[in-house]
Amino acid sequence: MPEVLYRKYRPRSFKDVLGQDAVVEALQGAIKLGRVSHAYLFSGSRGTGKTSVARILAKELGTSEADLYEIDAASNRGIDEIRLLRDGVTAAPFDSKYKVYIIDEAHMLTKEAWNALLKTLEEPPAHAVFILATTELEKVPETIISRCQTFTFKRPTQKILKETAERISKKEGFAIESPAAELVALLADGSYRDAQGILQKAIGISKDANIALLEVEKITGAPKGTLVNSIIESLEKKDAAIGLFALQKAVEQNVDIKIFAKLLLAKLRFVLLLRNAPEMEKAIKEEVSVEDFEFLKKTASAKDSRINSTALLEFLNVYDLIGYAALPELPLELAVIKLCGGEK
Repeated sequence: MPEVLYRKYRPRSFKDVLGQDAVVEALQGAIKLGRVSHAYLFSGSRGTGKTSVARILAKELGTSEADLYEIDAASNRGIDEIRLLRDGVTAAPFDSKYKVYIIDEAHMLTKEAWNALLKTLEEPPAHAVFILATTELEKVPETIISRCQTFTFKRPTQKILKETAERISKKEGFAIESPAAELVALLADGSYRDAQGILQKAIGISKDANIALLEVEKITGAPKGTLVNSIIESLEKKDAAIGLFALQKAVEQNVDIKIFAKLLLAKLRFVLLLRNAPEMEKAIKEEVSVEDFEFLKKTASAKDSRINSTALLEFLNVYDLIGYAALPELPLELAVIKLCGGEK
C-alpha cells in the first residue's frame, strides 16, 4: 500500500516548514544560542504542523528515537498516565542529551492530570524537554501556559496550500489544473493535512496523469461551478427561481451544502475585488477557470449590480446556520429569496 501523502510529505527539517517563519526562526535561534526551554506550548488549528515541528525540534536537539516519547492526550488523558510519565522523567536519557516528551491534543488532559504535570514543569530535570501541542489554547490552564514558551502556528494561506497541492502533484507524477488546485486549497480550510488528503483522493480516481477540476469536485462533494454561478445570476436578475432551482439541483446531486456556500462566498468576494481592486484581476484569473473568470468579470462590470457587500454579508451570516438547520439548504434558500426582493 502506498504511503499516504500527509506522511510522505511531512516536513523533516526546519527548512521544509512552510508558513511558520517566526516559529522556526525563534526555535533555531534558541538551539544555536544554547537557550533551550524545558517546556514549549504549540497552539494553532489542526493541520498547521505543530506535531511535525515538535518532532523536528527533538531531532535538532539530537534526541534519538529511544529518548523521544509521544503521548496522545485524547486517549491518555488521566492522572495515572501522567504519573507514569512523571516517574519516568527522572531517569537519565538512553543515548541523548535530552529526553523529549511530545503531548499532542494537550487540552484533553483532565484537571488532575494537569496538576500532576504542573509539578514536573515547575522543577523539571535538566535533561527533560516537554512540547505540548493543542488546537484549543483556551482549555489549557494558565498555570501551565505561564511555565511554557508559547508559539502560535498560523493557518497557511490559500496561496501556500495551492502551491503545496501543485508541488506534491508534480512529485507524484501528476499535473493538476490551476482551478482544481485552487479548489483543493479552499476546501482544505487552512490545513496542510486536509489539502493532502483531498489531493490523495483526487490522485486515486484520476484516469490519467492530469487532475481536473471536475475530479476534485467529484471527490469533495463540491458543486459544479455553474450551479454556484446560478445563485449569483439569480441575484442580478432578481429572479429567486433561478437560485432556488440551482439549490434543488445541488441537493439532488448530494452536494455538500456547506461547501456550496463556501464556494459562493469565494465567488461573491471575487466579484467585489474585481470591481473595487482591479489590480487584483491577474491573481484572481489564476485562481478560477476561464469560464468562471469571464462570468465573474462580466458580473463585476455590470451597471447597478446587485452583487455588493450587503449580499456578501447576508450569505456570510447564514453560513454558520447551515450546520444547525434541519434542512441544510434552507438558510441559503431564505437568503436568495430575501436578496431577490422578498416573498411573493
